[in-house]
Amino acid sequence: MNKFLAISILGLLLTAAQAADLTGTWRIDQKRQGGVALRSYLVLQQKGDMIGGKVIINETSDLQLLNLHQEGEETVFSTTWNIKYRLRPDGKNLKVTIIYGRGSKEETVAIPVDESETRPPAPLPLPALEDIPCNGMAKTPPMGWNSWNHFGEAVDDKIVRETADAMAGNGMAAAGYLYVNIDDTWEGSRDADGNIQTNGKFPDMKALADYVHSRGLKLGIYSSPGPVTCGGYLGSYGHEEQDAKTYATWGIDYLKYDWCSAGRIYPDSAIQAGYQKMGKALQICGRPIVYSACEYGKADVWTWGPKAGANLWRTTGDIQDNWESMSEIGFNQSRLAPYAGPGHWNDPDMLEVGNGGMTNTEYKAHFSLWCLLAAPLMAGNDPRKMSPETLEILTNREVIAVNQDVLGKQGQRIAARDGIEIWTKELHDGSQAVGVFNRNTDEKTGKFTWAEIGLSAKPEALRDLWLHKDLEPAQKGCSGTIPGHGVMLLIVK
Repeated sequence: MNKFLAISILGLLLTAAQAADLTGTWRIDQKRQGGVALRSYLVLQQKGDMIGGKVIINETSDLQLLNLHQEGEETVFSTTWNIKYRLRPDGKNLKVTIIYGRGSKEETVAIPVDESETRPPAPLPLPALEDIPCNGMAKTPPMGWNSWNHFGEAVDDKIVRETADAMAGNGMAAAGYLYVNIDDTWEGSRDADGNIQTNGKFPDMKALADYVHSRGLKLGIYSSPGPVTCGGYLGSYGHEEQDAKTYATWGIDYLKYDWCSAGRIYPDSAIQAGYQKMGKALQICGRPIVYSACEYGKADVWTWGPKAGANLWRTTGDIQDNWESMSEIGFNQSRLAPYAGPGHWNDPDMLEVGNGGMTNTEYKAHFSLWCLLAAPLMAGNDPRKMSPETLEILTNREVIAVNQDVLGKQGQRIAARDGIEIWTKELHDGSQAVGVFNRNTDEKTGKFTWAEIGLSAKPEALRDLWLHKDLEPAQKGCSGTIPGHGVMLLIVK
């Protein structure tokens, strides 16, 4: 048993004098839009005034308990998914208040059940490892939009159609944002033949794909190698080829495949085979589909992602819409540069630009860093209602050109001093993109010498991509004043 799993099972300890004995397994049933029922479990152990345990959320992940404490008659804790629980005895049951990350609440009941209910199904056999040939897609990092960061489970057919309309009309599509990707919560049940069906939020996926295609865009979808997705909806476990063929029939162009509940069945050593299974299914489904592996950087995915047929793979956990999360993820990608290239990309997660948790200065740094990283550019905001400043950031053609450069090199950090980081990315014409990031909260001067970026003399030309302005190169190097959490992004020829 690894250390993380041990922590997840044991949870933290709670000192709770006079607390009711909560020992047992408790089931929470929840109804969701689209006629879908979700199921979570609380597995609690109590000895005297000490309580430990875990939450099996949506039957998909075992989550550790954080910040356990007692507030009157309520036992209170949070989880690593930024969800808070308040429990109080109610006869044989527990009354439960669930408080989600953005402040919404849900009142429900947890009923006692046998612990055997929580056990995942027996693992199905996985294929022997083999190299899946490249599908020839994603020669540059995919660009588009994903529903999760802004809409979560609220996404539906209407939102997707309106988003496609907005992207086609506001300049995003013209700037290269091609994919309109539905994340989790579209899934319904399976019919008598085992074919995956949509739920009530998506009455006709084929018609939706046709509509998105009519706007000059492509449609993406989401699933999991496990029995259920992260949201507790139906996954592709045991139906990989069948689901891939269904996606092809619908006209799907992109699949995000999220490990989630598969982690309760298989060890990390089986991840490659799990992704390979769907990778092979996609290549024989009859339609070209970009394959995005979402496994949070487990098992050094960058070393085997292409072998499993993936065009991109997540290198991190989920991004949050704040400077701390974005910078922790983005500025730790440099070592992965050797694994990126045409057709296979490191994915540090979707963009948060425009969602409101950062300033426009910080969003420019976020976007610049993702472009230097040759990261997939999946907008995660609401394209129907964005500000002119957000649109300007997302559609800056000069910055996007750095990301989409056909050489396919991922940028790397070459220097870091006093909170200033210098990143460079080689471009196909022999020039370089150079990002100077100020990770300090206050304004600083950022500078570098030509020698630091590999030049023996002053360059021929220098351009600032956010000012859209040519600069006169100085004799020995470049310097500029950069606001706190800001960036200076340059092309050096």
